[in-house]
Amino acid sequence: MELRGKTCEHLKTISEVKKARAYECEECIETGGTWVHLRTCQDCGITLCCDSSPNKHASKHAGSHGHAVISSAEPNENWMWCYTHKTIVKY
Repeated sequence: MELRGKTCEHLKTISEVKKARAYECEECIETGGTWVHLRTCQDCGITLCCDSSPNKHASKHAGSHGHAVISSAEPNENWMWCYTHKTIVKY
């Protein structure tokens, strides 16, 4: 996998991008919430909603679990984001 763009130590550790198991926010499904876009945690593989969504589950998960890197779970989007360093890379 070739990363394009500025990388940090968190992004450099990703050798294979985890993909969404299902196209849904696991937390929103449990609470009856809705989402705009989905992101997949690169530490544990959970797919959660983005910061444009009402509940912002992906960034809450990153903060509470210390999981810094997410990837877009949207079709045809190939990028990852590091919450710690506010860095995005395309792959």
